[in-house]
Amino acid sequence: MSQTDKMLSRKDKGVGYVIFNNPERHNAVSLDMWKACVEILNGFATDPEVRVVVLTGAGGKAFVSGADISKFGEERSSEAAVKAYNAVVEIGYATVHEFPKPTIAMIRGYCIGGGMGLASCCDLRICSDNSKFAVPAAKLGLGYAYPGVKRLIDIVGPSFTKEIFFTARQFDATEAREMGLVNRVVAADKLEEYVSDYAQMISANAPLTVDSIKFIAGEAVKDEGKRDMQTCADMVAKCFASKDYEEGRTAFMEKRKPVFQGR
Repeated sequence: MSQTDKMLSRKDKGVGYVIFNNPERHNAVSLDMWKACVEILNGFATDPEVRVVVLTGAGGKAFVSGADISKFGEERSSEAAVKAYNAVVEIGYATVHEFPKPTIAMIRGYCIGGGMGLASCCDLRICSDNSKFAVPAAKLGLGYAYPGVKRLIDIVGPSFTKEIFFTARQFDATEAREMGLVNRVVAADKLEEYVSDYAQMISANAPLTVDSIKFIAGEAVKDEGKRDMQTCADMVAKCFASKDYEEGRTAFMEKRKPVFQGR
């Protein structure tokens, strides 16, 4: 594990939690935190006990508020350092976006800049009713690379993406839901319970089915010539050849909840 106490992880009933733990800076993310995030996720990816991953921020006031500006002097002080920094960040985003299991961003409070980028990498976004969203790049003169823009377009479409970037203003939870940025809006005091129950609902379903849908949905938004149709077909065939398919049918006939093993 990277040597930082700014990233935490835990497991609970099939759900892995990745916690950005920098509340005094609204969970702004440093290079060490990105590296630790990747290590945690790589561990969850190969852990058969983990079927769903929830990403969230500590402290109750923010999900992630972007980059840790206090670290820019040492992490982004030259052209070479900026290039190296951006490479690490994109590895972090890509690790979340390409994670083979379902991911949920549990958002409370501020979800700003890089926080929006991180949330856009997750499969589902569930937020508290007091959440705030923004990408203030146009207020800072920052460029925003294609992968992050494309991920946001895939969620809310090009028109809302332009509005988010052009205005650089904060959007509330209701506006975020209207744009399709978040899947659900929950009362702040019910958020953790709701997300836990939702994640465990997904965890209880057949992993091969859930993971195949995640992969196929990811391929569907790619250009037609770049889609891996063979792997899509193979994953569907693997579902029908699995013990879980047999268990699902048997449990249905016996009127009981199935117990899936992911094989």
